[in-house]
Amino acid sequence: MKPVKPVKSVEEVDALVGTAHAGQVDKIEVPYVDHVRAVAAGLVPFGPELEMAGLLHDIVEDTDWTAERLRSSGIPDRVVEIVEAVTNQPGMSYELKIQRITRSRDATLVKIADNAHNSIPERAARLPAPERTRLAAKYRAAREVLWAAADVAEIESIVTIVNPALLPELREWTAS
Repeated sequence: MKPVKPVKSVEEVDALVGTAHAGQVDKIEVPYVDHVRAVAAGLVPFGPELEMAGLLHDIVEDTDWTAERLRSSGIPDRVVEIVEAVTNQPGMSYELKIQRITRSRDATLVKIADNAHNSIPERAARLPAPERTRLAAKYRAAREVLWAAADVAEIESIVTIVNPALLPELREWTAS
């Protein structure tokens, strides 16, 4: 295997995920890379490493990339650790995964951005009604746990960028 130039910039990570997710589409048939880019956009205020983690948050789950391959490609350790923290583990329920994620501020912020994008009303409206209802309940329950583990100003920053439709819910949640 020939040596790989270390990845140092958000732009290089964006190119990497563009290639890694090429041809993949999400549940509503939109190019999958659009999702990871939207998640990353919500993390821009927190610096390039969180933005990179947003871009890479699904790469281990949804492609042939591994955490070790990310490291050997020059992805910073902190970024890979965040990606590992948000990656599904075999046999672990979604609820336990969310609880595990909240042990890390950075992983929590990535998952809040992911949840916010997955909860965009216009995207959800394109799903069949039973799937839309199931996912809405799943994401709402996850927000309760994720938001409780994060700083409200950081949540608001992410939600404002990724899915402003969640702002009323956030305001109601903070008022209670």
